[in-house]
Amino acid sequence: MAAPLLIGLLGRVELRVGDREVRLPSRGPQSLLAVLALKPRVRTREAVASEIWPDGEGSGVSASLRQALWLLRSAFNGTGLDLDEYLDIDAEVVGFRPSVQLDLDVARFERLLEMRPARPEEALAIYRGDLTECLALECFALERERLCDAYEDALALAAEARMIAGDVDGARSAALRLLSRDPLREEAHAVLISAHGQAGSRSQVVRQYRRLAEMLERELGVEPLPETVAVFRASIAATVERSRARSASSAFVHRSSAGPGRDPVGIVRRMPVASVSERGIGVASTG
Repeated sequence: MAAPLLIGLLGRVELRVGDREVRLPSRGPQSLLAVLALKPRVRTREAVASEIWPDGEGSGVSASLRQALWLLRSAFNGTGLDLDEYLDIDAEVVGFRPSVQLDLDVARFERLLEMRPARPEEALAIYRGDLTECLALECFALERERLCDAYEDALALAAEARMIAGDVDGARSAALRLLSRDPLREEAHAVLISAHGQAGSRSQVVRQYRRLAEMLERELGVEPLPETVAVFRASIAATVERSRARSASSAFVHRSSAGPGRDPVGIVRRMPVASVSERGIGVASTG
């Protein structure tokens, strides 16, 4: 039985057989491999050629397919492999043999996101770039867009999961990557709002929320979702709490440095009763 083929189509087209890399020299064999891998069944040579060269005509397209097959065979031969063990090729048809095992990165990526629960971190590690981005084959336009959407969903899931786990920097990174691709992804803005809240930056919380609200109004004529508003309010509250905790800690340091029973700057005596109570809680929590 032929060794399994490991085919990468997310980003640059790559092909490995076991620990051996099969180097594909040009766009022709790369495009042929991609078309055959995404539809791994035997098809007419004309159907395959028309996907790769949709604007070609007659004998010119046939010649291009023959050239691509010859280059693909040469690449296999150069690695000590026989292409005929993997492809069924004759004068009419071409395609992978049913017995061939294909390990396709596209299929692995999708399986990870279809799991319940989904495994976005592993899926993101597989996604090296958009589908055959170096080839720009029109026959993959819809599939490329669908996988782009899935990748962006994975970024959103990863950003939220990292935030829940306390990985604020990781959450911010995923959210920014998502917004670089789609500035209207509201859940990414919500993650950034929350991250700024945990950092204690009230101005950044307000700025991020205002940026989102203005964009949604300008582009879609809608307001932020209620759950985003809730994140904004919680983040503002978090900045206030952090500010109180810092003030309480500062007051504690002043009193401690002055010695027992002394309050050289009069901080405690000048506070309202409610504030003293609140800051007393903060002191206890930091001790």
